Amino acid sequence: MSRSLFTLDLAAIRHNARVLLGVLGGAELWAVVKADAYGHGAADVARAALDAGATALCVATAGEAEAIRPAAQGARVIVMGPSSPADVVLARELGAEIVVADGATPVPEGIPVHLKLDTGMGRWGLAELPALGRDVVGLMSHFASADSDPAFTRLQTARFLEATAPHAHLTRHLANSAGALRFPEARLDAARCGIALYGISPFHGDAADDGLRPALRWESEVVQVRRLAPGDGTGYGRRFVAVAATWIGLVPVGYADGFRRDLTGTEVLVEGRRRRIVGTVSMDVVAVELESAVPVGAPVTLVGDGITIEEHARVAGTIGYEIACGFTSRGPRAQRQVTDG
Repeated sequence: MSRSLFTLDLAAIRHNARVLLGVLGGAELWAVVKADAYGHGAADVARAALDAGATALCVATAGEAEAIRPAAQGARVIVMGPSSPADVVLARELGAEIVVADGATPVPEGIPVHLKLDTGMGRWGLAELPALGRDVVGLMSHFASADSDPAFTRLQTARFLEATAPHAHLTRHLANSAGALRFPEARLDAARCGIALYGISPFHGDAADDGLRPALRWESEVVQVRRLAPGDGTGYGRRFVAVAATWIGLVPVGYADGFRRDLTGTEVLVEGRRRRIVGTVSMDVVAVELESAVPVGAPVTLVGDGITIEEHARVAGTIGYEIACGFTSRGPRAQRQVTDG
């Protein structure tokens, strides 16, 4: 049997897509659904985003394009990562589009191509645009720090606009979620939005500040209750030792489920009340400090009802993207369900 339950709220995905479209002011919304939609379920997210007005889906690999194609409803699918010759063949067969970001790689023919400029990310990207063939349909770049460095983001935008000015008839796309929400000059023809679509803040704060709603909920239950005497510990390494009589509840999730080992100290809800994770997070179980004994089967909310992915990320010293992508949200360890509001 499953040890926890993940619930995807399609209404939240559609709401967030409409929020982004409202911000974009006429630019297209391209939904980024790579990495199984950041752990949320790519096919379900793709359908909801397209229903709400997104016009394209962005993935990292040709294999992801193949997996998402049945849910694409005829929409454009753009493969953003590097493509081998075999990937190009597959993308062509799928009717997908590819990104070329390496000056040493010839631009393939017979498939729609987006050329990616490096304006400061220092990763994938061309130093300058080559001669544009007939198959080039878009020009793009990628922000390095739109969540934290406005000055550099504006510099990247200026570089991109200058380099692409002679080709404004092509689709130009630059903004990610943070860029779309904060930099009007970067919205251009389309914005590639991922994290905000899932109701997770690209600024590592409260997504509600931008009108976004979390789309994923994670629940489990207490399977054992123990009373620790003073001096008793729980978990590997005895990282938590009771200084007074202490009740703890054991919850059957751990780092194998995506509840990371560095989430000791974060909070969850037990019977609707905030409680602290104590001791070492194990592969299959976490311990929750309780105020008093609760019954076995008491509900535990790991994400939802005010317990946010961003909050967990701050405790872990990482970002919401990594937390969400790490969830093991399918059987046999977990059950997954989809709701519509």
